[in-house]
Amino acid sequence: MRLDAVFHNGRFTTLDPDRPTARSIGVLGGRIAAFDEELRGCTADMVVDLGGAHAVPGFNDAHHHLSMVGKGLRELDVSYAAAPGLDAVYRAVAERAATLPADAWVLGAGYDQNKIGAHPTAEALDRAAQGRPVWLVHTSHHMAVASTEAFARAGFTDLSTVPEVPGGMVVRGADGRAEGLLQETAMQLVERVLRPAPAEEWIANIAAGSEAALAVGLTSATEPGIGVTDGIGNGPADLDAFMRARERGQLGVRMTVMPYITALRNCGVFEPGARWYGLDLGLRTGFGDEWLRIGPTKILSDGSLIGRSAAMCCDYHDSPGNSGLLQYEREQIRRYIVEAHRCGWQVATHAIGDAALDIVLDAYEEAGRLYPRADVRHRIEHAAVTSDAQVARIAAQGLIPVPQGRFLSETGDGLLAALGPVRSQLAYRMRSFLDAGVVLPGSSDAPVVTSDPLLSIHDMVNRRTASGMPIGPHEAVTAQDALRAYTVGSAHAVHEEHIKGTLTRGMLADFVVLSDDLLGVAPERIGELTVGATVVGGRVAHDSGALKVSAAEES
Repeated sequence: MRLDAVFHNGRFTTLDPDRPTARSIGVLGGRIAAFDEELRGCTADMVVDLGGAHAVPGFNDAHHHLSMVGKGLRELDVSYAAAPGLDAVYRAVAERAATLPADAWVLGAGYDQNKIGAHPTAEALDRAAQGRPVWLVHTSHHMAVASTEAFARAGFTDLSTVPEVPGGMVVRGADGRAEGLLQETAMQLVERVLRPAPAEEWIANIAAGSEAALAVGLTSATEPGIGVTDGIGNGPADLDAFMRARERGQLGVRMTVMPYITALRNCGVFEPGARWYGLDLGLRTGFGDEWLRIGPTKILSDGSLIGRSAAMCCDYHDSPGNSGLLQYEREQIRRYIVEAHRCGWQVATHAIGDAALDIVLDAYEEAGRLYPRADVRHRIEHAAVTSDAQVARIAAQGLIPVPQGRFLSETGDGLLAALGPVRSQLAYRMRSFLDAGVVLPGSSDAPVVTSDPLLSIHDMVNRRTASGMPIGPHEAVTAQDALRAYTVGSAHAVHEEHIKGTLTRGMLADFVVLSDDLLGVAPERIGELTVGATVVGGRVAHDSGALKVSAAEES
């Protein structure tokens, strides 16, 4: 048999119980065709030597804003690593502004008031940017700060006239004037003049995000929200941007994209007595191919935990009188979920606070009762604060919770402050979900935190904050559990476990070469591992020097 490629001299962990390890893999048509002894007598167009390195199935991030990662790489970085203090943020803005035309926007993201002590203000941003419009997005992407000129560009030349927005908050001074910080849906007051960005800009963001994803071993990802200007996404032609990136060879990662809920609409009668709710032509979850497909529809039900805007059953530990807020009224959340479910959509609802989670669980339950469907796998994005009773309800309904391991370290200290020592034991539960029989995916929510799956797996196993504080250690999982989450679990979360997640004959030839054995190193060393190469469909998509490629020969 003539194969496209043979990868040999490796130590593959396949996650296939029928063949848990292999030394060589043969690829034909982008899929795994043979292993080890099955390759005798085969020839191949390309032979790749792994040099004895360990390899695992390609990492799959179940909640990864790839286009936003790329956008962040191309804009001003005001994360704590780049600007470790409020004054450093202002200096970074000033330095960027000095390189721009007088009327250009200074756009940046990544600051965290939990680490730098406070949010930037419009007045200070005015001084730093010399009057240019500034828009700095918080690391959670659930709030942002605008300068006075940014408000003016949005039509608010008088900061006392900035209106309140349902599902959001405008932070004001004692005089009633907006101070700069906009939370949740209030961000749309300024974002409406920034979206949609030019198509070529968004395509460049996708290309940059794809390149970054391959460098950390991601072969698949799910983008949670595209297609709108009033929610998550850039604009109504976002899918076209992904298609064009793919056509140009700039989309190296297999993508599942989630249209945001407000992109769906009543499209009219599709059969006697029934109306279609969704995208035109009846497009819905599952349309596409192994490179680019439509996944669930995404809904935001509440806000951010570290931003203290997630809807909680009780007040935040460090913010008496504040229990967060819902993005939509309870009845609107219910209608969105029931209608999308009725028309065949898988639904992925962002629910961080436990109060929001109860509303979402009730809606999912009602949707299933009114319109029964088998194996739907509706999702709870984040499921950040979850009681034992809620864990049981998630398991009973066959739902998919999507918690983020890396949040535990990068935002964990802020999380502890927000929840306090008792309720933080309910945060980002993982072991409890597995014990309840739930299939757990792996995800980062990048660019909120780093997209590196190895760092996320490290935190899923070790569960410590950046300062070293343990956070829900009883919810720790094993390295094997975490690896399965980032492969099999994430594929299951979008109904793709039949083509990806394990290295099995007939499955996609997606794998990542590592610097050491992920399942063999000490748990505290997992975060030290690095990616040597990323292979997608039998093609070397990223190589930092781990592979030796040679011409065709017999195997």
